[in-house]
Amino acid sequence: MNNTITSRNYKKLALQVSASGMSFCCFDTLNREITHMVSAAFPKYSPIEEELWSAFVKNPLLTNPFDEIVVLHNNSYNTFVPTALFDANYPGSYLQYNTKVFDTDFFAVDELDSYELNNVYVPMMNVNNFLIDQFGAFEYKNANSVLVAKLLDISKNIDEKQVFVHFQDTHFEIIVVRNQKLLLYNSFEYKTPEDFLYFLLFTMEQLFLNPETARVYLLGKVLEDDANFSIAYTYIRHLSLFDTKPLQQKWNTGRNETLQHFILFNS
Repeated sequence: MNNTITSRNYKKLALQVSASGMSFCCFDTLNREITHMVSAAFPKYSPIEEELWSAFVKNPLLTNPFDEIVVLHNNSYNTFVPTALFDANYPGSYLQYNTKVFDTDFFAVDELDSYELNNVYVPMMNVNNFLIDQFGAFEYKNANSVLVAKLLDISKNIDEKQVFVHFQDTHFEIIVVRNQKLLLYNSFEYKTPEDFLYFLLFTMEQLFLNPETARVYLLGKVLEDDANFSIAYTYIRHLSLFDTKPLQQKWNTGRNETLQHFILFNS
């Protein structure tokens, strides 16, 4: 893309895609505002390419010119590996312990240079191939790279373990950090609030985190009056929704949408 000062239009597109849906927002980077925010769920068993095509038909602004296009692959086929232990010749070997991988899989790596971490993941190549036809060049990364990097950023100079839970429709991520060090990252599928509570308390127990003293922050698709928050609040003394005020002020957005689209707004 030609990014000379005269040719730039200060427009950025961030598009997040999963097997169950997509969301995107258009940023005006000059005026620091989000001009469009759209989410859509995909019907079960519907080919993802057909749903993406439908999204482009319904949202012609997706074909507008952008200085920058970022595509976020939102899946849990990923794992974080310290740079010191990472061998770029065998990326799939790091995933074989927590997900089923095949010889034909393509593996991508997001480098979190500031934290000497590599996020190894399986991108959705059918999504990339479709979007290449629409956009031409674009940057892509795993959504969890954005999530973990941002949580590490905000943990600076906080010398206690902080627990973050990021909710999505069918799964959630638990991230534990302490002063810009990643202590744990894992993704769990769940159906009920009891499932979520079990995995959270079990994880905290493994890390010797006391529910009476540890601070736990919830973000993603969660509200203070929903069942997941309520059941956790019964067992965890210092539980709260993650404070998104700086991000809200940056993009002039409300708390609920900023919590839900935390990854997208930080992309």
